[in-house]
Amino acid sequence: MKPITALACLGLLLVPAARADVESGPKAGEKVPALKAFGVVGTVESKEAEFAADRKDDPTVYLFVQTEHWSRPMARFMKTLDGEIGKADEKAAAVAVWVGEKAALEKNKEYLPRAQTSLRFERTSLAAFDGEKGGPEGWAINPDAHLTVVVAHKGKVVKSFALTSVNETDVRPVLAELKKAVGK
Repeated sequence: MKPITALACLGLLLVPAARADVESGPKAGEKVPALKAFGVVGTVESKEAEFAADRKDDPTVYLFVQTEHWSRPMARFMKTLDGEIGKADEKAAAVAVWVGEKAALEKNKEYLPRAQTSLRFERTSLAAFDGEKGGPEGWAINPDAHLTVVVAHKGKVVKSFALTSVNETDVRPVLAELKKAVGK
């Protein structure tokens, strides 16, 4: 093997080790922060709402979607979660909030009804956040995470997941945490 090729291979092996994991979302045990967002589809439509207050103590999976990273695999994740979440608890639901640049709000408000028409969520409300990529205050959303998933129950954070690559198989650990929290 030529020295340059060997050096290149070594470099490829070291890159994953140098990459730090992305953290996003509030820490387990913290109180669920306030979540003001514009409800587009679901329990609140065409107005701003305080979703965390509306969900109170009910088991909830909050999803923070970075608008520019919305993709078919992420849609499959959300559709799978929507279909499975009721098995954890009859009151369980998801709230998906699109975050991005402040200018993305109107685009998201226009797009989300079309997404609902295609995906037909039954237990997932869709909302748009009017602010920066870091999401609402207190949620500690890392813009490097394409999707931040926060499992909550009884007003407390159970676990946060930061996903930079997502597909429907990522639903399993989220549901496992939700089921553990509700005692199933």
